[in-house]
Amino acid sequence: MDYFKLSFCYVSDIPVTVINDILSAELGEIGFESFEGDDDGLCAYISSSLYDKDCLARKLNEFPLDGVEFSYNEDFIEGQDWNEEWEKNYFKPICIDKQCIIRASFHADEPGYKHTVLIDPKMAFGTGNHETTRLIITELLKNEFEGKSLLDMGCGTAVLSILARMKGANPVVAIDIDEWAYENAKENIQLNNVPDIDVRLGGVEKISEGEAFDIVLANINRNILLNDIKHYAKAMSVGATLWMSGFYTEDIKAVEAESNKNGLTLVNKSEANNWAMIVVRK
Repeated sequence: MDYFKLSFCYVSDIPVTVINDILSAELGEIGFESFEGDDDGLCAYISSSLYDKDCLARKLNEFPLDGVEFSYNEDFIEGQDWNEEWEKNYFKPICIDKQCIIRASFHADEPGYKHTVLIDPKMAFGTGNHETTRLIITELLKNEFEGKSLLDMGCGTAVLSILARMKGANPVVAIDIDEWAYENAKENIQLNNVPDIDVRLGGVEKISEGEAFDIVLANINRNILLNDIKHYAKAMSVGATLWMSGFYTEDIKAVEAESNKNGLTLVNKSEANNWAMIVVRK
C-alpha cells in the first residue's frame, strides 16, 4: 500500500507534546492511521487513497487551540505498511505504577506488575499512549469490578475491556463501528486469554434491547458522546456509572449538561494535557 508521510512542526507558546496529542486526535478523524511524535513535532501517516488535502486544510484551520501556526512537509512512500512499521518501532511498553503494564507480544516480558495486558496494535490509539486511554485505565485500576457487567463503547484495541475482565468484570461487551478495530479487538482478546468478551461490530444499535450494565465506558469523541449519551443511559442499571473520555477540558460542561438531561449526575472528573474524563452516575 502507498502512503503519505506528513511531518508537522509548529510556532506556538503551547508545549509541543500537547499539540501533538490534539493534532493526532484531529487527524485520526480524517483517515490518518499512525503517528510518531517528539519534541520537534509530529509525523503522521495516511494511505494515499484516503489523503485529502482539503480536509487537512480544514482541520488545521479549525484547530481547537488558538495561537498555533502549522507548517508541514509531505513525502510519498511507495509500497510500505506504516501501521506495521509503527507497531514494530514506535510502540513502547506503557507502565502505570506497578499496577499495570501494556505491551506488545514482541516486547520482552517484564515481571512485577499486577496486570499485564498484551496489545498488538495497528495504529497509535487504544494502546494506552494517549491521555484519554490513560485517564480511564488509571480510574479502572482504582476500582473493583468483580461480578459487575461492563459495556465498552468505541473499544478500539479492547485494552479497556481486557483490563476490566482481568479485574473480574463479567459479562463484558465491547463495541466498535470500525471493522479494523473489531478484528483487532478479537485478536487482542485471544492474545490475553479472555475469550468470553463479547465483541460486536457497529454502534449503539448493537446494544441489545433490555441489556443493562453496571459500568459503561465510552472513550470516543465529543460529538458522538453528545449524540449517544441518551443511548448509554438506557443501557445502565440504576446506580450504574458511565465513564467518558475523548474530549477536551473545555467540553466538560457540554458533556455534563447532556448527561444531566438524561438522569446522570457527575461524581468524578480528571484531566491531563487538556484532555478530560468524567464519571457520571444514574
